Amino acid sequence: MNGINARQGTSTTTGARPIERGHLGSCHCGAVRFAFDADLSKPAGRCNCSICTKISQLGGILKPHEFQLLSDESHLSSYEWGFKTSRRYFCKTCGVHCFGKGNIPELGGEYVSVNYNCLDDVELKDIPVIHWDGRHNNWHAGPRNTPWPIKQSAAMNMG
Repeated sequence: MNGINARQGTSTTTGARPIERGHLGSCHCGAVRFAFDADLSKPAGRCNCSICTKISQLGGILKPHEFQLLSDESHLSSYEWGFKTSRRYFCKTCGVHCFGKGNIPELGGEYVSVNYNCLDDVELKDIPVIHWDGRHNNWHAGPRNTPWPIKQSAAMNMG
Protein backbone atom coordinates (compact mmCIF):
# COMPACT_ATOMS: atom_id res chain seq x y z
CA MET A 1 0.00 0.00 0.00
CA ASN A 2 1.26 3.45 -0.85
CA GLY A 3 0.65 4.72 2.66
CA ILE A 4 1.39 7.74 4.76
CA ASN A 5 2.38 7.58 8.40
CA ALA A 6 -0.95 8.46 9.96
CA ARG A 7 0.34 8.49 13.50
CA GLN A 8 0.05 12.25 13.73
CA GLY A 9 -2.69 12.28 16.27
CA THR A 10 -4.65 10.13 18.62
CA SER A 11 -8.32 9.53 18.72
CA THR A 12 -10.12 11.69 21.22
CA THR A 13 -13.26 9.60 20.86
CA THR A 14 -12.07 6.03 21.22
CA GLY A 15 -9.55 4.07 23.18
CA ALA A 16 -8.39 2.49 19.94
CA ARG A 17 -4.73 2.19 19.17
CA PRO A 18 -3.60 4.81 16.62
CA ILE A 19 -3.47 3.61 13.03
CA GLU A 20 0.19 2.89 12.33
CA ARG A 21 0.08 3.44 8.58
CA GLY A 22 -2.53 4.49 6.16
CA HIS A 23 -3.99 7.61 4.68
CA LEU A 24 -4.94 10.99 6.09
CA GLY A 25 -8.01 13.02 5.27
CA SER A 26 -9.61 16.25 6.35
CA CYS A 27 -12.37 18.72 5.63
CA HIS A 28 -11.70 22.02 3.85
CA CYS A 29 -11.02 24.08 6.98
CA GLY A 30 -9.07 21.34 8.76
CA ALA A 31 -11.31 21.07 11.82
CA VAL A 32 -12.16 17.43 10.97
CA ARG A 33 -9.19 15.11 10.50
CA PHE A 34 -9.12 11.35 10.17
CA ALA A 35 -6.84 8.44 9.33
CA PHE A 36 -7.67 5.13 7.76
CA ASP A 37 -6.05 2.03 6.38
CA ALA A 38 -7.15 1.00 2.88
CA ASP A 39 -5.66 -0.27 -0.34
CA LEU A 40 -6.24 2.58 -2.80
CA SER A 41 -5.41 0.33 -5.75
CA LYS A 42 -8.83 -1.26 -5.21
CA PRO A 43 -11.74 0.55 -6.86
CA ALA A 44 -13.59 3.30 -5.06
CA GLY A 45 -17.34 3.46 -5.53
CA ARG A 46 -19.33 6.26 -7.09
CA CYS A 47 -23.11 6.03 -6.74
CA ASN A 48 -25.74 8.00 -8.63
CA CYS A 49 -28.23 8.25 -5.75
CA SER A 50 -29.31 11.77 -4.87
CA ILE A 51 -27.10 12.19 -1.76
CA CYS A 52 -23.93 10.74 -3.32
CA THR A 53 -24.43 12.80 -6.49
CA LYS A 54 -25.05 16.06 -4.65
CA ILE A 55 -22.02 15.74 -2.34
CA SER A 56 -19.81 14.23 -5.08
CA GLN A 57 -19.04 11.15 -2.98
CA LEU A 58 -16.20 8.93 -4.13
CA GLY A 59 -16.23 6.31 -1.45
CA GLY A 60 -14.23 3.54 0.04
CA ILE A 61 -15.92 1.07 2.37
CA LEU A 62 -13.96 0.11 5.48
CA LYS A 63 -14.47 -1.86 8.64
CA PRO A 64 -14.77 0.42 11.69
CA HIS A 65 -11.38 -0.68 13.10
CA GLU A 66 -9.70 0.60 9.90
CA PHE A 67 -10.88 4.18 10.55
CA GLN A 68 -9.83 6.65 13.21
CA LEU A 69 -11.19 10.12 13.86
CA LEU A 70 -8.23 12.31 14.85
CA SER A 71 -10.18 15.44 15.71
CA ASP A 72 -12.79 15.96 18.39
CA GLU A 73 -16.36 14.87 17.58
CA SER A 74 -17.56 18.36 18.56
CA HIS A 75 -16.50 19.56 15.08
CA LEU A 76 -18.96 17.18 13.43
CA SER A 77 -22.58 17.36 12.51
CA SER A 78 -24.48 14.52 10.86
CA TYR A 79 -27.32 13.72 8.53
CA GLU A 80 -29.46 10.59 8.44
CA TRP A 81 -32.41 9.88 6.17
CA GLY A 82 -34.76 7.20 4.84
CA PHE A 83 -34.35 3.82 6.45
CA LYS A 84 -31.61 5.17 8.75
CA THR A 85 -29.03 2.57 7.67
CA SER A 86 -26.35 5.22 7.18
CA ARG A 87 -25.35 8.49 8.82
CA ARG A 88 -23.17 11.04 6.98
CA TYR A 89 -20.76 13.14 9.01
CA PHE A 90 -19.67 16.60 7.95
CA CYS A 91 -17.76 19.55 9.36
CA LYS A 92 -19.88 22.08 11.28
CA THR A 93 -17.64 24.90 10.06
CA CYS A 94 -17.07 24.32 6.32
CA GLY A 95 -19.79 21.74 5.56
CA VAL A 96 -17.57 19.17 3.83
CA HIS A 97 -18.92 15.60 4.05
CA CYS A 98 -15.95 13.51 5.19
CA PHE A 99 -17.30 10.07 6.03
CA GLY A 100 -20.36 8.02 6.85
CA LYS A 101 -21.10 5.16 9.20
CA GLY A 102 -23.74 2.50 9.02
CA ASN A 103 -24.78 -1.07 9.38
CA ILE A 104 -26.00 -2.89 6.29
CA PRO A 105 -25.89 -6.70 6.42
CA GLU A 106 -25.43 -6.86 2.61
CA LEU A 107 -22.18 -4.88 3.03
CA GLY A 108 -20.94 -7.17 5.80
CA GLY A 109 -22.49 -5.34 8.77
CA GLU A 110 -20.96 -2.26 10.36
CA TYR A 111 -18.93 -0.06 8.03
CA VAL A 112 -17.37 3.34 7.55
CA SER A 113 -17.54 4.99 4.13
CA VAL A 114 -14.70 7.45 3.60
CA ASN A 115 -15.14 10.23 1.04
CA TYR A 116 -11.91 9.91 -0.94
CA ASN A 117 -12.39 13.50 -2.14
CA CYS A 118 -11.24 14.47 1.39
CA LEU A 119 -7.90 12.68 1.17
CA ASP A 120 -4.76 14.70 1.71
CA ASP A 121 -1.89 14.20 -0.75
CA VAL A 122 -3.57 11.50 -2.87
CA GLU A 123 -4.03 11.80 -6.63
CA LEU A 124 -7.69 10.89 -7.18
CA LYS A 125 -7.02 10.22 -10.88
CA ASP A 126 -4.91 7.22 -9.79
CA ILE A 127 -7.78 5.55 -7.90
CA PRO A 128 -9.87 3.16 -10.04
CA VAL A 129 -13.61 3.87 -9.89
CA ILE A 130 -16.66 1.62 -10.17
CA HIS A 131 -20.20 2.93 -10.52
CA TRP A 132 -23.38 1.83 -8.72
CA ASP A 133 -27.01 2.55 -9.60
CA GLY A 134 -28.36 3.50 -6.19
CA ARG A 135 -30.78 6.07 -7.59
CA HIS A 136 -32.95 3.26 -9.00
CA ASN A 137 -32.26 0.77 -6.20
CA ASN A 138 -30.56 -1.31 -8.89
CA TRP A 139 -28.00 -2.85 -6.57
CA HIS A 140 -28.53 -6.36 -7.97
CA ALA A 141 -26.96 -5.20 -11.28
CA GLY A 142 -23.68 -4.70 -9.46
CA PRO A 143 -21.02 -2.15 -10.29
CA ARG A 144 -19.76 -1.25 -13.73
CA ASN A 145 -16.92 0.81 -15.17
CA THR A 146 -19.11 3.56 -16.63
CA PRO A 147 -21.61 5.79 -14.82
CA TRP A 148 -25.24 4.75 -14.58
CA PRO A 149 -27.71 7.25 -16.00
CA ILE A 150 -29.68 9.53 -13.72
CA LYS A 151 -32.85 8.96 -15.75
CA GLN A 152 -34.01 5.38 -15.93
CA SER A 153 -34.49 4.04 -19.46
CA ALA A 154 -37.15 1.56 -20.55
CA ALA A 155 -34.41 -1.05 -21.05
CA MET A 156 -33.46 -0.81 -17.36
CA ASN A 157 -37.09 -1.44 -16.36
CA MET A 158 -37.04 -4.76 -18.21
CA GLY A 159 -34.14 -6.19 -16.17
